[in-house]
Amino acid sequence: MAVGLAVASEGGQYNGRITSFVILSCMVASMGGLIFGYDIGISGGVTSMEPFLKKFFPEVYDRMKEDTKISNYCKFDSQLLTSFTSSLYVSGLVASFFASFVTRHFGRKPSIVAGGAAFLSGSALNGAATNLCMLIFGRVLLGVGVGFANQSVPLYLSEMAPPRYRGAINNGFQLCVGIGVLSANFINFGTEKIEGGWGWRISLAMAAVPATLLTIGSLLLPETPNSLIQRFNDEQKAKTMLQRIRGTADVEAEFDDLIKASLVSKSIEHPIKKIIQKNYRPQLVMAIAIPFFQQVTGINVISFYAPILFRTLGLNESVSLIMSALIAGVVGTASTFLSMLIVDKLGRRVMLLCGGVQMFVSQIMIGSIMAAKLGDHGSIDKGYAYFVLTMICIYVSGFAWSWGPLGWLIPSEIFPLEIRSVGQTIVVAVNFIFTFIVAQTFLAMLCHFKSGIFFFFGGWVAVMTAFVYLLLPETKKVPIELMDRVWRQHWFWKRIVEEFDGKTKMEPA
Repeated sequence: MAVGLAVASEGGQYNGRITSFVILSCMVASMGGLIFGYDIGISGGVTSMEPFLKKFFPEVYDRMKEDTKISNYCKFDSQLLTSFTSSLYVSGLVASFFASFVTRHFGRKPSIVAGGAAFLSGSALNGAATNLCMLIFGRVLLGVGVGFANQSVPLYLSEMAPPRYRGAINNGFQLCVGIGVLSANFINFGTEKIEGGWGWRISLAMAAVPATLLTIGSLLLPETPNSLIQRFNDEQKAKTMLQRIRGTADVEAEFDDLIKASLVSKSIEHPIKKIIQKNYRPQLVMAIAIPFFQQVTGINVISFYAPILFRTLGLNESVSLIMSALIAGVVGTASTFLSMLIVDKLGRRVMLLCGGVQMFVSQIMIGSIMAAKLGDHGSIDKGYAYFVLTMICIYVSGFAWSWGPLGWLIPSEIFPLEIRSVGQTIVVAVNFIFTFIVAQTFLAMLCHFKSGIFFFFGGWVAVMTAFVYLLLPETKKVPIELMDRVWRQHWFWKRIVEEFDGKTKMEPA
């Protein structure tokens, strides 16, 4: 039964409402964010557990316990330890290219199913790991799962959602990421207390729960009308699905736009060659810049290594885990939920600009306090430590209601159908590349930059905020198959797009 609010696009082109069918389908698909968030949260907690370090990374454990002369910033600097975390992103990067082929030729649903199944296998292997090779191979399988899910889920959500509420529905992906981080950190807090030193196995194996929900649930998902039209000639099947998800029989305007987009899409044999053409230059720039900027906000410094950061501040293992859970989970999830409520009212640009200012100020404050009060040895005064934790809360909140969800939302809604799959693959690939680089280098950067690492990422936040102000047009409530209009109306991009259009018209038929 279809229930919900009436929906029309800005110009009144599309009819329909938010139906229970769409809500349930998008809730299941958003589980792809849950597995991603759970892994982010569980990795940081497990790598700070002493039994885990003692078994797989004894060098780090010995340095932490026995070397009293080593700098507070260098205790956890280990390439093997960072390889455990970042191996997921290498495999996710490779998997995203296969996911692009599957998503384009077989549909969004099979990619989501494959992602859940791979993540389920990896969680089982990690929970049973007896050596480092087994552990990292499990991480590789987790990466395959995340690669497929991150490539297909944002596209699925954007194509299923009505234009007016596309932002809120797509942000459900990031909300599930936050819920995954929250769950993982509280699980880490509980398993760290288990006697016998095997609690880390439960933490890693529990990844099977969200993976099972995603795998089973995705088998029941409908395919999006956009994908049905792109892959089949049965227009009636696609129209019936569109009528079902919009809760009305009057979908002619939207269906006509889908048909037009499909005809263009089917005429493109090599979408990779197509996306580098000048008329797609705005989308290509955003596909690279937005995920790059999302990673150099410094959020993974907090997400991956929050417990380690808190131990650097002088807090013990148990307190580090619970503070990580509260900050990365509760604050982040609440802020992402807030973004769902306001994203289609305030718009994407306002949220990115305000979030950027919030992150910049908090990072400069954190870096300043740590530079002044935390030396290479000893710990920071309790009052200053809690001030730093407060600033971290403000920083996490700023990310979670701006760059966190919008870093996935905006790329998923800007591509025309003919390059949508390959465009999202570029987004995911860039995201994984720079997530890998940050994860692989952060502990060494922390050791060498010390408190300066917060100024480093703060500088990038300033750059990305200026980028948004100058080059990112507003996309709220614009129908996804009519998104090319925003580039033709932008002060900078219209010159590039119109120049290409002029050259195309001058070419002889």
